Amino acid sequence: MKKNNTYHWKKALLPLGLVTSLLSCSETKEQEHTNFIVIFMDDMGYGDLGVTGAIGYETPNLDKMAGEGMRFTRFYAAQAVSGASRAGLLTGCYPNRISMAGAPDHRAVTGIHEDEETIAEVLKEKGYQCAAYGKWHLGHLKPFLPIHHGFDEYFGIPYSNDMWPHHPTGTYPPPYL
Repeated sequence: MKKNNTYHWKKALLPLGLVTSLLSCSETKEQEHTNFIVIFMDDMGYGDLGVTGAIGYETPNLDKMAGEGMRFTRFYAAQAVSGASRAGLLTGCYPNRISMAGAPDHRAVTGIHEDEETIAEVLKEKGYQCAAYGKWHLGHLKPFLPIHHGFDEYFGIPYSNDMWPHHPTGTYPPPYL
């Protein structure tokens, strides 16, 4: 049985500001709500997009989305670690409270708990279809993957790109950790 975290995720949505993870939701019934996309990037600074002043490179597609849609520019991650910060965004809960204090790697046997209600599950109840693209980082085993947590579609990597068993360095974790 899912816990009712509706209050928590609603609080998390107020300052909404996944392209390591991308959450895309659209209505399946007659359009009653606006479609929306949440882009949650690791290690991104405010000035890293053209629309916010990036220098030396261009981000035309993201700039176009920003120009045509609504932007929320004040957002604080629940933790500085990617897996934990995603858990906070998706559940509206502090990651430590739901046992997601770090970032599970390719050897982890744990992940986001089945009882945690995600924003995707809440949105599905409202008639939305939800997809996640990019880095999931909330557990790589089948019960922890996005399609078991309210997402209709998922394409991406279940952990960080430097954590897979065949990474070019040949070892994980790196010797300096």
